[in-house]
Amino acid sequence: MKKLILGLFVLGLTIQTFAQVRDETLSEVVVYAVNYKYLDDVGDKDLDVNVKMLEQKVASYDLKGSELYYDEYDIYTVAFYIPDGKIVAAYDRNGKVIRTIEKFKGVKPPSNILKAVTKRFPGWAISKDVYLVNYHQDKGTKKVYKLTLTNGDKKMKIKTDDKGNFL
Repeated sequence: MKKLILGLFVLGLTIQTFAQVRDETLSEVVVYAVNYKYLDDVGDKDLDVNVKMLEQKVASYDLKGSELYYDEYDIYTVAFYIPDGKIVAAYDRNGKVIRTIEKFKGVKPPSNILKAVTKRFPGWAISKDVYLVNYHQDKGTKKVYKLTLTNGDKKMKIKTDDKGNFL
């Protein structure tokens, strides 16, 4: 019995030593965060999941790996679609987002906008909403919510920015 236990113990130690003998070098991986400024400007914690997902696709799009890429052009325009919205993005030859035009329908406005609307228009309900984003790498980002309010048979259209200020 002692020999069996001792043999299993020695066998267990030798298996571990063979697993550690391998010496392989891994290839170097380089990660580029080309479009982090775009995501910082357009990103918002209160946004709908579908909006965030599509903006993430725009930021991570591999222009040089796509069939659209030819080295002779300076600007590339790519459109991204989901059922509730679309983004048209312009990239430079290095794959950096220069500007975007974004439009989403049926996106729930953030809480600060909902509070501003209910405070200014009590008794009115939001029946339709459109979220528009214009991003430009030099000019910044402009976010606008176009809302249709209803109160019985009455309808009213308003615009507000992402902070709840009426335009």
